[in-house]
Amino acid sequence: MEQEIQPQVTEAGPENHADDSALSTEPPVIAEDEEEYRGLRWVFIGDDGLRAGWSVVLFAILLVLFSFVVGPVFLKLHLVGKQGGFSARAAFFGELIPVLAMLGAGAIVALIERRRILDYNLAGPRRWFHFLSGLATGFAGLSALIGALAWGGWLHFGPIALSGPAIFKYGLLWACAFLLVGCFEEGLFRGYLQFTLTRGIHFWWALGIVAALCLRLALSTRGQGVWGVYLIAILGLVPCLLLHIKGVKGNGFWQAAWVTSTGFGFIHTGNNGENWIGIFAAAAIGFVFCVSVWVTGSAWWAIGCHAAWDWAETYFYGAADSGNAATGHYLTTSPAGNALWSGGADGPEGSLLVVGIILLLLVALLVIYRCPKPGLRKKASF
Repeated sequence: MEQEIQPQVTEAGPENHADDSALSTEPPVIAEDEEEYRGLRWVFIGDDGLRAGWSVVLFAILLVLFSFVVGPVFLKLHLVGKQGGFSARAAFFGELIPVLAMLGAGAIVALIERRRILDYNLAGPRRWFHFLSGLATGFAGLSALIGALAWGGWLHFGPIALSGPAIFKYGLLWACAFLLVGCFEEGLFRGYLQFTLTRGIHFWWALGIVAALCLRLALSTRGQGVWGVYLIAILGLVPCLLLHIKGVKGNGFWQAAWVTSTGFGFIHTGNNGENWIGIFAAAAIGFVFCVSVWVTGSAWWAIGCHAAWDWAETYFYGAADSGNAATGHYLTTSPAGNALWSGGADGPEGSLLVVGIILLLLVALLVIYRCPKPGLRKKASF
C-alpha cells in the first residue's frame, strides 16, 4: 500500500519574511529618530572617522586655547616679553609656546580620532636617518645659496663675530631654538594639516581655501610680499585641477600640499622685512617639504632641513632671516648690490637665486628617494 504524501506546510520564518520584503514595492519604514541620527552622524563622521574639516576646526580652537594658557605663564615667569633684538633665548621660549600648544591640541584630537600623535606623518620608516639627512641637506642648500651670492658679488663677508666658548654656546642655543621652529612649523603644516587634509579634501575645497587666503591678504595686507602667495596659488591651480579631472589616485595629497604650501607662505607675510621673493620662497620650499613627506613617508626630513637651513642662515653665516638680524652669530655677512639678487634687508631668502636652490632641493629629493611610500593616498571625505 503506497504511503499517502501529505503537502508540506512550511512555518513562516525570518527567511520567508525577507523574501516577501524583497518582492514588496513599498520602501522600508525607518524610524524618524533613527533617520535623524544617521543624518547628524554623516555630518560629523566619515569613512575615516571624524571628518577632516571638523578635525581642523577643533585642532585650531584647541591650539589657540593652549596658547592662551601657556603664553601668560611664560610671560609671568619672564621667559618671554618685550626684549630688544633677535636673540637665541627669545627665539627659544617664543617657539616653545606654540610647540607645547600644538602638542596639547594634537594629543586631544588624536585621542578623539583614536590615533597616535605619530600618525600625523611622523611615524614613517628610518626617521633618524631622514632627520639627519635633512639636517645635512638644509645646511648644504643654504651654504650653496651663500656661495652663489658671494661669487656674484651680492654678499660680502665681514669679521668673525664670536670666539672661544661663545662659538659653541650660541651655536647650541640657536640649534635648540631652530629645532623648535622646525618641529612647530613642519609638525603643523607637513604633519597634522597635511595628513588630515589628505584624508579629506578634493579640488573644490582646496580651491576655496586657497582663494580665501588670497582674499584675506587682498583685503587686509599692503605691500609687495603678498604677491608671493598669489604666485604659489596660481602655480598650483592648473596641476591640481588636472589631477581632479583625471581622477588620479592619491590626488588628495597634492590638493592638501597646495593648501599647506599656500598657507605656509601666508603666515610668513607677517614677518618684518619680507619681499615677494622671500614669501614665494617660503611657500615653494613648503611644497618641497610636502614632496619629502610623499617620498620618505614622514615629515622628519623636512624638520631637519628646515632647522638646519635657519641655523646656517641666522647663526653660522650671520645673515638676515626674514628681515631679522640675530645677536650671537658666528660669521658676519652683508648684502651688496641690487636687492633682486642680493635679497637686500630680507636676507638670502629674498634673493631670486633662492628659487634655483629650491629647485635643486626638489631634484635631489626625487633622485634620492624615488618610490613614494604607500598609505599616503587617502580617500577624500571632507
